[in-house]
Amino acid sequence: MGKYFGTDGFRGKANENLTADHAYKVGRFLGWYYTELKKRDGVNEPARIVIGKDTRRSSYMFEYAITAGLVASGADAYLLHVTTTPSVAYVARVDRFDCGIMISASHNPYYDNGIKLINGQGEKMDEETIDYVEQYLDGEVHIFDQVLTEIPFAHDDKIGTTIDYVSGRNRYIGYLISLGMYSFKGVKVALDCANGAAWSIAKSVFDALGAETYVINAHPNGLNINTNAGSTHIEGLQKYVVENRCDVGFAYDGDADRCLCVDELGNVVNGDHILYIYGKYMKERGKLVNNTVVTTVMSNFGLYKAFDEVGIGYAKTKVGDKYVYEYMKDNGCRIGGEQSGHIIFTKYASTGDGILTSLKMMEVMLAKKTKLSKLAAPLVIYPQQLTNIRVTDKAAAQADPEVRKAVKAVEEKLGFTGRILVRESGTEPVVRVMVEAADHETCETLVNEVIQVIKDRGYEA
Repeated sequence: MGKYFGTDGFRGKANENLTADHAYKVGRFLGWYYTELKKRDGVNEPARIVIGKDTRRSSYMFEYAITAGLVASGADAYLLHVTTTPSVAYVARVDRFDCGIMISASHNPYYDNGIKLINGQGEKMDEETIDYVEQYLDGEVHIFDQVLTEIPFAHDDKIGTTIDYVSGRNRYIGYLISLGMYSFKGVKVALDCANGAAWSIAKSVFDALGAETYVINAHPNGLNINTNAGSTHIEGLQKYVVENRCDVGFAYDGDADRCLCVDELGNVVNGDHILYIYGKYMKERGKLVNNTVVTTVMSNFGLYKAFDEVGIGYAKTKVGDKYVYEYMKDNGCRIGGEQSGHIIFTKYASTGDGILTSLKMMEVMLAKKTKLSKLAAPLVIYPQQLTNIRVTDKAAAQADPEVRKAVKAVEEKLGFTGRILVRESGTEPVVRVMVEAADHETCETLVNEVIQVIKDRGYEA
């Protein structure tokens, strides 16, 4: 991770650690950089960059700032307006844009925002380009065998233009509808749009496929995105599904790149359940390439036991859908994701897509004529205890021989009945200790054993 950009873009509180000036400079650099790349390839055309945003009040400010930077550098900016992150990735890839930009802080509160960069293949931006952007933000970029403290402005007819490109978003909606393999007629579906980017897209898709669609949290006002709504506050959807006797519910986050489900009984079906249900469905049809589902180290121990029982292999990556996708791309895997609901289907998308995920879950339910609660039942989620401890040195705390000895002792106690994971936070001076076991009391006891050793060794901040 860089100084500004983490695994999911440049994120921060609007106009504090992520300002309109930052956004303008990101636009200035990307507009110049991609136009310059074209020149060096002998193409005398402006760069084409597509932009989407979520419903935060500050998203409009950042959209205009980025657009100003792009056109000032000679690029053409195509505006999708309020839309989802996966739609930007789809349009960037299908319509052959040089890159895409999504303005969103995903599941964060309204006062935060972020800038996500997407390459021309619809994937998260490569580290080299992000490094160039960060250098420019810091005032000096080393690029093309030169050092630039400022990049040139475009003049005269080389100044870029701004194009309303809502048609791109509509084409994405059409693409999602085309993926519906079964009619949803007679199925009562509840959607929680988190007052975010999905509010103007999800219902259209489900209605077109024939569902009896009910929607909550689809009245964004710029200040209510993710507020007691969406995949991070799914209790509202749970209650709604039960009270309205819906067959299934789907909850998205602010930019709709993740999805969690609620079964007909009101139970949460999380990302691990989704990986199990669809991975098993793929295997049954001979579609699970390499017989592998890609997970992160934070997936529940119960998921791996359930995979073992049905003969499905799995890979584990670092936390972050970026790492999941990289592994999938390098190894030809077709499904992967995170417990939080970032699920990637590489046959259909290059990023997590919440609405696509809900369509694929509908597909399994309809194909097998089975309720979601029954599909999820074989996966038993193990109790989990996750405790964070602030430390003076993350690496030293984890490497300490006594800490490692304590972790080893917990592993031996658990054997094949659970697991322990100790990892450092990517953004804070924190070590995270997580234990999964057969009961909550065991989890808590074993986590505290390791935490106490970290404290005794003097690492607590």
